[in-house]
Amino acid sequence: MVLAAAVCGGFAQAQQPAKASKDLRVAAAADLQPVLPVLAERYEKATGAKLAVSYGSSGMLTTQILNGAPMDLFLGADFVFPEKIVAAEMADAKSPTPYARGTLVLWARKDSPLQPISLDTLVDKRVKTVAIANDLHAPYGQAAVSALRRLNMYDQVKPHLVVAENIAQTAQFVESGNAQLGLISLTAASTPRFQAEGTFVRVPKSSYVPILQCAVVMAKSDRRAEAHAFLDWLLKPEIQAVMATMGLEPVK
Repeated sequence: MVLAAAVCGGFAQAQQPAKASKDLRVAAAADLQPVLPVLAERYEKATGAKLAVSYGSSGMLTTQILNGAPMDLFLGADFVFPEKIVAAEMADAKSPTPYARGTLVLWARKDSPLQPISLDTLVDKRVKTVAIANDLHAPYGQAAVSALRRLNMYDQVKPHLVVAENIAQTAQFVESGNAQLGLISLTAASTPRFQAEGTFVRVPKSSYVPILQCAVVMAKSDRRAEAHAFLDWLLKPEIQAVMATMGLEPVK
């Protein structure tokens, strides 16, 4: 694989530091970058509570938390990384709480000569670059590699892979034209900008392990009650329905 350099700013901004200690400090998987600002604004209007969010790959955020980063709530993009927080006895529950299900899609710009795209486009001889997230610490990257293997495309696509640090950066690579195709999250593909600029096809869910996105509240947080209140709010049917319009399936 070709390891791409980190890209700062725009859609793929990896991290936003907490602005105030009184805010609820949330470490959020990068696929939530198009989703969480909308939900945070809605939550603040409903409760007055503000969120200070740091975005990144689930693996990177897990490492930061294990190394002592002060967070109240971790919203991961799978079960495995939040479970590491539980195993380290840093969560206030015995298991992570599922809050959404993610979906992997193949996306390309509308002005691409590869249009109309299908999964078979991945092995088109004209394709030289395919963006995916780093499968070592990004669940969507793991899903992408799994899908390519199960679809018997990995060996053909591997020489063309451009690897981003997280799924938001993957979306930026393909949206900016630095990659011809991108295996990205439905949350990115569902944004108005990405709908206007490109098209996507869903990757068969049978080809990758379900992306069950889970959360944990930090045991040492002094805002555990507030963190649980926000997590409970995310699980309300009406909020799950809102998340579904932005590319995240309900957990129930």
